[in-house]
Amino acid sequence: MKLWSIAVPAAAALIGIVVASYISVEATAIVTGAAAALAGFGWPYLLGVPARKTQGGVLAFVGAGGVAAAYLAPATSMLTWLPAFTAVGVGAVFLIQLLRGTGQAHRLESTIGVIGGALISGMASGWVAADRLPGPEGSYGLITASGAAILSAILVSLIPLPDRITAPFAVVAGAVAGGAAAALVPGLPVIAGAVIGAVCAGVIAAVRRLALTRDEAPGLLGVLSAGLAPVLALGTAVYFAGRLLIP
Repeated sequence: MKLWSIAVPAAAALIGIVVASYISVEATAIVTGAAAALAGFGWPYLLGVPARKTQGGVLAFVGAGGVAAAYLAPATSMLTWLPAFTAVGVGAVFLIQLLRGTGQAHRLESTIGVIGGALISGMASGWVAADRLPGPEGSYGLITASGAAILSAILVSLIPLPDRITAPFAVVAGAVAGGAAAALVPGLPVIAGAVIGAVCAGVIAAVRRLALTRDEAPGLLGVLSAGLAPVLALGTAVYFAGRLLIP
């Protein structure tokens, strides 16, 4: 799998979320929900498992539904419905496997892989929750710092060098970019931005390694899901890191 093919949708989704955060929470929810639905639908194509359309539809529902719930939930419990939507997705996956009948190929791989996709799709709701946080960590502040770090890590990951070089470089670049972006947001601690940036960059570096281990291309939907999934999954990490690190 070529790195640029997944870096482009990842960067596009990230930029869309950051720009939307400057507009309104509604815009963030629309952009994130659409990206989560697309990533969820393409996840079974990325895995190459059977019943792609059916299982992809379930994951698209989990992603879009989780984002909608994070937007509509009370400010004190924005991710309360995330486990519920994920559980619905897991139950639907098991039901699909039962309806396929006995003796079907790749049942175990399909079940485990798609359950992981349900969790990733649901975690996209963290971007909306982060946008709804009060104070400097909410609105565009936290999302901008995280976005700068993730984008820096994506660019570093495109460098054609071994992982032992690009991975530490990506983490350092993410920390620097996150801290620098946080310095531009009044009230947002630079240290918090740097720590969140390093965490996000570490995830991107790990995804780079996974992408390089795959020889064949999974098709357009699979490639889009591969690029969108890590960015969307980081939404929940950004939200909880912001809650923990920012007073």
